[in-house]
Formats: sequence, structure tokens, C-alpha cells
Amino acid sequence: MKRTLTTGLIGLFLIGTIATLAPGQTAKDVLDKMIEAQGGRKALSAVKDSTISGSLEMNIMGMTMSGTITMHQKEPNKMRMDMEFSVQGMAMSMTQACDGEKAWTTDPQSGSVQALTGKPLEDMKKQALGTDASLNPDKYGISFAFKGKEKIEPKDYLVLEQMYKDGEKITMYIDPATYLIFKTKGPGTDPQTGAEVEAETFYSEYKKVGDVTMAHVMSIHQNGAEFLRMSFAKITLNTNLDDGIFSLGK
Repeated sequence: MKRTLTTGLIGLFLIGTIATLAPGQTAKDVLDKMIEAQGGRKALSAVKDSTISGSLEMNIMGMTMSGTITMHQKEPNKMRMDMEFSVQGMAMSMTQACDGEKAWTTDPQSGSVQALTGKPLEDMKKQALGTDASLNPDKYGISFAFKGKEKIEPKDYLVLEQMYKDGEKITMYIDPATYLIFKTKGPGTDPQTGAEVEAETFYSEYKKVGDVTMAHVMSIHQNGAEFLRMSFAKITLNTNLDDGIFSLGK
């Protein structure tokens, strides 16, 4: 589960108004249009934290597991994800969190807490980045390259490549008519083997939350098969989340 979610829990969920891409535009032009479509810098900057809750379905080793999920994100770099699910009638729970510097996870069977180090820590810190990283990517060592268009039947999507300072890349596929992010593609971790795999996240069912519009369904695929589907029943913004909920083992 450590690399199933793409970074920017708010930034990647947002969709805006209709816009068109003129020939010769650069990555900056596309990003500026996306920000404007999402509501503009003022509206996005006003999002200081978010809480997203709903249901989930996971497919692991031929088994389908269902449960609930709650995700918290606080600007600029804190996140927490709590999951509760049932495996063959046995109730389990799992938490992953990052306070901006340290990150931790719990074992779904024993409940023991494990601090993350090395690459898992760096991956979690990327996942924890919020809206500010979308508005001010240079501050976080993030760069973008516009790669033109790619056909995903039946339409062509704009392709924007996001690169982190460590060289990791996430590819974003954007609807040129609405600037909706249709999907993102990047590295993931197989929950069974721990091996790195290609992960794709699809976004759908957009609804307005306050002054921004956010996807209420995320479908994560690994090696071409759906691994995790999350349907969000409730999204709240700016509830003044306590920093303590992101701390180790809280």
C-alpha cells in the first residue's frame, strides 16, 4: 500500500472549467490553465486541510476485501490514512501517516507501529505534499514537462510529466476540454511481493466541495488490474486539523 496513492491529495482531485490548449504551449502554460480551471490561486491557497472519508474495495491474492477509509491532509506536507477492512471474517485496521519529516505505518494484523526509513519514508513524504506543491512546485524541487497528446480511446489527452528532485516521474493525463485529470501513472509497490510495479490511478465522479471541485472515486490499477477502489462519501475542508494526529503512533 505504500505507493498506491499519488501525491497531492487535493491537487490531483481537482477539476475546473472548460479551457482549450493552443499550439505551442509549454508545461507552465498548461499548469497555469489548470490552476485557473481549479478555481484560481486564491481559492486553492485557502485550502489549509482536508478530511476525506468513504468506502474501499481491495483485490489481493484473488480475495476481495471491503472496508472504510479516512484520509487527512494538512498543508503543506502532512497526511494520514486510516483503513478498516475485513479479511475472511477477521476485522483488521491499518494506518499510514507523515508529519512532514517522519512517517510511520501499522501492521494490519498485530497493530504494531513501524517508523519508515529510506525510500519508503521519501515516498510517503511525496504522498503527503498538498495543494501548495501544485501552486509552488519550484519550492519543493518539482518540475514539469509537457509531452503533447496521447490517445486513450476514444479521445486524446494532454500529457504532463511531473518530476521530483530525486528523478522519480509521475505522468498526468488531462482532458483538454475540461482540464480534468483522467489518470496518473507512476511507480507503485506490489502489496504481496514488495516489488516495484507500474501503478495507474483513475479519477471520476467529480463534485464541488466549497470553492473547488474534487473527484469522489479513485481506482488504482497495478499491472493492468484494479487493486484498490475508493469511493468518497464525505469531503470536508479547513477543519483546523490538530498536528498531533500525524505524529508517530498517534
